[in-house]
Amino acid sequence: MDKNKKLLWQIPFLTLLVIGTILIIRQQQSMPYQKDAGQIFGTLYHVTYQSDQNLKTEIEEELKKVDAAFSMFNPQSTVSQLNRDEQPALNEMFVDVFRQAQTIYQETDGAFDVTVAPLVNAWGFGFKHEQMPTKAQVDSLMQLVGMQYVRLLEKPTGHFTLVKERPVMLDFSAIAKGYGSDVIARLLRQHDIKNFMIEIGGEVVTQGVSEKRVPWKVGVTKPVDDSLAVNTELQTVLNVTDIAMATSGNYRNFYYKGGRKYAHTIDPKTGYPVQHHILSATVLAKDCATADAYATSFMVMGLRRAKKVLARHPELMAYFICSDRQGRNIVWYSPSLKEKIAE
Repeated sequence: MDKNKKLLWQIPFLTLLVIGTILIIRQQQSMPYQKDAGQIFGTLYHVTYQSDQNLKTEIEEELKKVDAAFSMFNPQSTVSQLNRDEQPALNEMFVDVFRQAQTIYQETDGAFDVTVAPLVNAWGFGFKHEQMPTKAQVDSLMQLVGMQYVRLLEKPTGHFTLVKERPVMLDFSAIAKGYGSDVIARLLRQHDIKNFMIEIGGEVVTQGVSEKRVPWKVGVTKPVDDSLAVNTELQTVLNVTDIAMATSGNYRNFYYKGGRKYAHTIDPKTGYPVQHHILSATVLAKDCATADAYATSFMVMGLRRAKKVLARHPELMAYFICSDRQGRNIVWYSPSLKEKIAE
């Protein structure tokens, strides 16, 4: 009898629990998805997120903070001041990204290097298109390239300054867009937003599900010579959620001279454009700054060396599109990525 009475008391509680769960699910399903877009870092951004309030103003405020730290085109940015050998205050954002760049520089044996800008500019990219450099010019510029020549120095006050052993030029463009995506993801999580996709210039962070209540789908563009960025044909589509993704490729930023193709990816170890057969590298990681930096690194390293790095870092997944000896596209991807391939 007591057992039956106890059961009767539990029924109303269980009923309320079921009703409450249904109401929460209905609220989540009826809550709209906001879609914001704009320009930042010289490229476009798109943010889709499920929320009953629009956060575009806050999103752009956060992106402006990243721009103020890392933009090469903003003369007042932290990196621009450092490149003029000034000593601006280094905020937590700058220190975090510099340390991450330093770590990946070490993990990739120098393939990722935020001091490579003088060589990039010399080969005709960046701010100006100069004549191709001579060997003597490359050798001279190589004396100004290397993260081993720059470091953070912590003061007794807890603040940091940047110390240069040589007059290096810093350029965080191969990590800043990914970091910007991470910053927006952090903002959305602070607002307790569960479902979102952030994309800045192709660097993506996702969480939860899309409006269709399925994992977010992100396409990997088929690499064809496309300096005008008009090609939208996809090589594959990935089901991605709760992860970050970045792609680096040579098929949009290149030029021909003397019948030879020169890609925008410069090897910091040699001073010359890479000549291997990777056309694009897509990396999935827990954060987008990491994915962004490793995607660039793998374009420098080539497939064989990239596979060795991936073997040491099982938390990373990669999708490579390469060109074989006959000029046909071939694909290699991490075995752990197979379940994410949608088509």
